[in-house]
Amino acid sequence: MDSPEQWRWVWIITSAVFAVGEMATPGSFFLAPLAVGALAAAILAFAGVGVATEWVVFLVVTVVTFAALRPLARRLDRSALDQGIGARRLTGNRGTVLRDIPGQAEIGMVRIDREEWRAQSADGSPIPAGAIVRVADVQGTRVIVARTEAPVAEAGLPPPVDPPPVDPPPSERSDST
Repeated sequence: MDSPEQWRWVWIITSAVFAVGEMATPGSFFLAPLAVGALAAAILAFAGVGVATEWVVFLVVTVVTFAALRPLARRLDRSALDQGIGARRLTGNRGTVLRDIPGQAEIGMVRIDREEWRAQSADGSPIPAGAIVRVADVQGTRVIVARTEAPVAEAGLPPPVDPPPVDPPPSERSDST
């Protein structure tokens, strides 16, 4: 398999596999330099250059491309960590207390964006319903919140609304009709 005719297809397929792998995997430009290096080797194979030269060009172009993309990859990775994953995305967000948080290890209820979460006070102090809080941490299915100084009207959030009462199912009603 030393003929450039065979290697041109090997390099093209290798480049395509690395390019598809880069697009299919989360991460920051790990397979892209390999795809670029294989593409450079494929171009040389079509030009009729020897296989040894193709390999050298593949390695050099891969290393240079990797070095060129590394600063961008680091910057993208650093900014991605700030967003949080899953419930961690709530950290730092503001919310409104729906049900008093009595303090210590007792649980209340807050609304953050459109979601309602069980909440606990970060410093153990009680937080009344209607107060604006900021999420300090997420622990399991509850958020740890700290009170902010902004009242509900200043924060632009509507006051908390109690959910409407739920009617019992017809089988449990005590209607005498």
